[in-house]
Amino acid sequence: MVGSPEKFTKKLYNNMNIVITLVLLCIGLVCMGQFLNWIDYKFIKNKYLKSEKFDLNICCGNTICEGVNADIVKRNVPRFILIKNIYNLPFKNKQFKKTICSHTLEHVDDPMKFFKELQRISEHVVILVPPLWDYGCIFNLNEHRWQFLTLKSKHINKLPVFFKLPLAETYQKKFGQSVKV
Repeated sequence: MVGSPEKFTKKLYNNMNIVITLVLLCIGLVCMGQFLNWIDYKFIKNKYLKSEKFDLNICCGNTICEGVNADIVKRNVPRFILIKNIYNLPFKNKQFKKTICSHTLEHVDDPMKFFKELQRISEHVVILVPPLWDYGCIFNLNEHRWQFLTLKSKHINKLPVFFKLPLAETYQKKFGQSVKV
């Protein structure tokens, strides 16, 4: 026996409430993730870029520092140098006093190798990486390869512990790595 129509309607109503609640929760998490990413990538990054003077802004995107601005893609910024190989930078040992590398290490094949190259060319290396609270980065498999185990964005002369994002390599082999340039 199926039961009364009232019981069926009540069960259906309860299940719909659960589905609606889950959908609203997911939408809220996505919106919160976008907001946290904006805080990290736009607000905090710009705060650090404006608060200190850097001789080199490596992987600069469209940001500008007082010194050299460099990237792997041609940019329309002053004092620009196009980089062909991030693991063999065209600079002398300790050529720069202070270098900033913002939101780049999570994209590269070998963060440690790139970081060591940055240490070779600069006395002080400031890196900005997505912290754990910017949780959208963990799910950004089409761009990111690594997650750093840190609650702060800024690190000086030290690379925080990191791990390879599960499925990122598989996803990127199949669909490509889409880094916004």
